[in-house]
Amino acid sequence: MKRARLADGLDVTAIGLGTAPLGGLFSAVSEADAEATIERAWSLGVRFFDTAPLYGFGLAERRLGSFLRQQKRDSFAISTKVGRLLRPATASGEDDHYKGAPALRPQFDFSYDGVMRSVEESLTRLGLDRVDVLLVHDPDDHYDAAVSGAFRALMRLRDDGTVKAIGSGMNQSEMLARFAEAVPLDCFLLAGRYTLLDQGALTALFPICRAKNIGILLGGIYNSGILANPHTGAKFNYEDADAALVSRALELDALCRKHGTELKAAAVQFCMAHPAVTVAVQGARTAAEVSDNIAMAELPVPQAFWQELRGRKLVDANAPLPGGA
Repeated sequence: MKRARLADGLDVTAIGLGTAPLGGLFSAVSEADAEATIERAWSLGVRFFDTAPLYGFGLAERRLGSFLRQQKRDSFAISTKVGRLLRPATASGEDDHYKGAPALRPQFDFSYDGVMRSVEESLTRLGLDRVDVLLVHDPDDHYDAAVSGAFRALMRLRDDGTVKAIGSGMNQSEMLARFAEAVPLDCFLLAGRYTLLDQGALTALFPICRAKNIGILLGGIYNSGILANPHTGAKFNYEDADAALVSRALELDALCRKHGTELKAAAVQFCMAHPAVTVAVQGARTAAEVSDNIAMAELPVPQAFWQELRGRKLVDANAPLPGGA
């Protein structure tokens, strides 16, 4: 699989496996299916894996680690996140998003000491002695604490060689752009803000990242599912999509069908065409979904599709398209 440079001394595969679904996002996943999903990704050449304490409240980290610690440590790269500590739940019932997760709940903590505890707890769940990338996770309402506490801890870990790359993972681009100007970072995980439906990162964030050589791990390529299967009730940004978004997704799907291709293929290849994007991080809950995700990156999408997409102004006029359409 094609590889790309994410940071000094860190080359990663251009497609990565995101593990939120393996933590039971929206529906529970069995241990057997989780293991088969990771094994399929590995067999198809994926060597970059993204996880977080939030995903299934530790379940995704544990499942990913049980597979990766059987592999040679230098044969893969892994990212996890800080900013949430998992503590016993104070109330019964499942989280709205994660099904089949343990009785733990995340507590925000972007302090220096909280980040150090988070890293140690993640390593314990993973069963690994190190991770390659650490990302400050969703500090939307905690900018100052992230800069003064979390990033200070991450810079120390990078400086002493404990990790190779540091950054932040968010569902918005505006704060990432602020971080890029304030802190010397290596990469961002941006979820859902550069897709066929949302090019919010195009104007501000991507030019800064290009200028500062900050890599982009792009998640949420299907916008939580609507670009994989557009229909009433489809998810966008983890919630039910409104009627206008469903209508736009259906219009994109119809255009793909007109040109004999798949909406998922167009969605992935649109994202990967931007030079700021280093890795397409795609979640999967079954081995079949992994195979499909990787196939979509290679499925032919006619130039006529991209030309009509541009001509009908269905994406930002400044968004680069495959083949220079």
